[in-house]
Amino acid sequence: MVKINGELLEKDGKTVTEMLADMEISGQRVAVEINEEIVPKAKYDETILKDGDRVEVVRFVGGG
Repeated sequence: MVKINGELLEKDGKTVTEMLADMEISGQRVAVEINEEIVPKAKYDETILKDGDRVEVVRFVGGG
């Protein structure tokens, strides 16, 4: 189980890219942090979520 934005989900074994697609936010401007470490966008395809990871996903929205 992986805790994503405070919610426990079965995402271990998936890449960050797969997780974002599951959340239907792939292609949007986001920042991803795993266990208090920011994951560079270039590493989304190779970063695999592990059981016990704590993930925060922040979406950027425009406005003014």
